[in-house]
Amino acid sequence: MAKLKESKGEPVAENPELVSNKFQTEDFLNKYKNVLFGIVGAAVLAGAGYFFYNHQKGSQNKEAQNAMFASVIAFEEDSLDRALKGLGPNAPGLLDVADDFSGTNAGDLANFYVGVAYLKKGKFEDAISHLKEFNANDLLVQARAYSLIGDAYMELKDVDNAITYYKKAADYKPNEQYTPSYLMKLALAYELSKNFGDAAKQYEKIIKDFPKASEVMDAKKYLEQDLERAK
Repeated sequence: MAKLKESKGEPVAENPELVSNKFQTEDFLNKYKNVLFGIVGAAVLAGAGYFFYNHQKGSQNKEAQNAMFASVIAFEEDSLDRALKGLGPNAPGLLDVADDFSGTNAGDLANFYVGVAYLKKGKFEDAISHLKEFNANDLLVQARAYSLIGDAYMELKDVDNAITYYKKAADYKPNEQYTPSYLMKLALAYELSKNFGDAAKQYEKIIKDFPKASEVMDAKKYLEQDLERAK
């Protein structure tokens, strides 16, 4: 499996080359190569997750922090099995942290990492289960978790549930940096369900509400196509 680019404190960019083969056609890839869609390309953002971990650590007990540290480093190095299962008795894996420290911020975030790891391993149902356990009043990571759940549902060809979670991602604390990419995903899901009218609404929202976003040019082009299809 292709590795993500390393990130030093910034979200990992979504890689269009990681789009699932289940949805690959030449026209599809040409159209959506900039949509930020894919298994892990959908925003693994290990860097952003780790930023959140550091930001919240003041409210976490020290034991949970120490337990999670080694497995997070393994995750960042793309050593997924070691991250999930641990590196020894003094370095439990993310699965154990999520279970043993349930209800703490560290345990909550461990579920996020576990969900992302399972996405990378192609275990989409497990990914959904753990990502749904993640809950945070956070501008960046919570919306990204919703988006990742949507991606997992897309991989399972469950477009209706993908739409539900892309909506959650797009509606959660909207901002110009990330919301347009979620709206593009939502539009894509609507198109796959042949709901071109609602797809067009997402492109219109990008154009109107986020005029400086990099997605605007594509949104204008695809808006015309979907308005024609919706007739």
